[in-house]
Amino acid sequence: MDEHKTVVQTKKHDQDFGKMLHGCEHYRRRCKLCAPCCDQIFACRHCHNEAASALSNPKDRHGLVRRDVKQVVCAVCDTEQQAAHVCANCGVKMGEYFCDIRKFYDDAIEKQQFHCDDCGLEVVRTSFTARNVDLAILWACWIIIHV
Repeated sequence: MDEHKTVVQTKKHDQDFGKMLHGCEHYRRRCKLCAPCCDQIFACRHCHNEAASALSNPKDRHGLVRRDVKQVVCAVCDTEQQAAHVCANCGVKMGEYFCDIRKFYDDAIEKQQFHCDDCGLEVVRTSFTARNVDLAILWACWIIIHV
């Protein structure tokens, strides 16, 4: 991660600059996560976990705990910084949606995701949840906890 520590002041961008142009197969976002468990940088938790599960030594295999992420790298200006909604260097939103609790970033807000305090996870709103929010949250939390 040391190669990203040099901060060079770059041009300030509109907060929506680069929206939906960065990310991976799992999420569209304008940052990468600095994994504290292995000191490497990944586009998302799933990318990290895929790489970590492929390690040859089973004892080295591990999963990224998103809540433990403290640093991210802006995909627009390549600045490593404390996890936040907006890049401290170039000013872009690193994700249109941002959850500070779980360090979750996503530009694809049509999912209408939100943080559920009951289960502690991000939940995607559906037409069902729009009509029956409390029931749907309880059902989603029950599924996540019991499956």
